[in-house]
Amino acid sequence: MAKKRKKENSMPIKAIKAPQESSRDSSSCFEGDRLDFLLDKLQRSVELAKASKGQVPDKIWTKLHFAIGVNDVTRVLERMPVPDLNTNSKEDDKTTRVPCKSPVALQAVLLATDCNPKWLTKHVPVIAASRNVPVLALRDNKGSSLRLGQLVNVRTALAIGIKGRNSIINKTIEEVLLNSKTAEASLATVG
Repeated sequence: MAKKRKKENSMPIKAIKAPQESSRDSSSCFEGDRLDFLLDKLQRSVELAKASKGQVPDKIWTKLHFAIGVNDVTRVLERMPVPDLNTNSKEDDKTTRVPCKSPVALQAVLLATDCNPKWLTKHVPVIAASRNVPVLALRDNKGSSLRLGQLVNVRTALAIGIKGRNSIINKTIEEVLLNSKTAEASLATVG
């Protein structure tokens, strides 16, 4: 007969938590009253843009203006061209590029940072930074995905990409980004 093995010390394995990013400060994350103001402003601009949409169905109109969900936002970001630092070789570009449909550019990404597990959205800021797309992080005590979903009439959304079109939504996002940059600059000069 086989010998019975002794039970090894069965201590529970502790979950390893990712270190908190110290580079994030309160100015780069929208929460509280700032989040309410941002979402109200965006909701008003979405309603105004929908009123002037013409005869385009809601679903198609939404697809034209937004990339909804982590997968869709990631796909659009990956298809965007990487900003080229080396623009001297124009002859090489002509021979290596294949003419194709121009990719849709995102103006900004709205990202719910209070999701669980965190790795669902961890890659989005990295890809967005490589494409020079600003990320607006939203935090609302586990409710930002619900509030973000209300913006585009879905139940929840962890990420929404604002497509670069010439609409009132883009003007609102541009204004928010400008205000966010001036707030960060003023905090940098004070600190």
